Amino acid sequence: MDETDGRYNLRGDLQIIANMVAPGCRLLDVGCGDGALLDYLIHEKDVDGRGVELSMEGVNACVSHGLSVIQGDADTDLDDYPDGAFDYVVLSQTLQATRAPREVLVNMLRIGRRAIVSFPNFGHWRVRVSLMFEGRMPVTNSLPHQWYDSPNIHSCTIKDFLGLCAEMGFTIERSIALSHSGARRRIRSNVALANLAGEQAVFLLTKSGINP
Repeated sequence: MDETDGRYNLRGDLQIIANMVAPGCRLLDVGCGDGALLDYLIHEKDVDGRGVELSMEGVNACVSHGLSVIQGDADTDLDDYPDGAFDYVVLSQTLQATRAPREVLVNMLRIGRRAIVSFPNFGHWRVRVSLMFEGRMPVTNSLPHQWYDSPNIHSCTIKDFLGLCAEMGFTIERSIALSHSGARRRIRSNVALANLAGEQAVFLLTKSGINP
């Protein structure tokens, strides 16, 4: 298995994303945070990487490490990129914080041949238990905020995302659920179990009819 090495302490979903990216490609990381994924891909997979980050703190952290990152908003600034500008467009742990997730996904697959999306799974069993027995919005590792200060405005489950992809005609090339312990499960081999046990999900998408 192609894993990141000890010099890079990547988050679990970022490790999966890194494994999905082909060496030497052109990539845009939307909501790139401190640039950890970009830094790894540029130095370890020879990727021509660019980033967009909403917070100036994140932009400054990226630029201080020599990364090509600009301040921008996934909901508004992806419109400025030309069709087919990248091989991959990545959106990690950010889709649920966008105002218009459908439009963001459409833009990602307009400007990139492939889109890689990761998000916290609201169908995870800990979330269900919290709602069922405590009657409160959950606070978990993947959903760490209280309801009143959470940036998440469009939380979804793995099944919800699968339904959206089918509705929009996206092809799912790969889909992996990541548990609290770091165990990985192919989503399509057992959707119900992945939706229950997966704390996070990662999807590699293309438009229907796009050749690998």
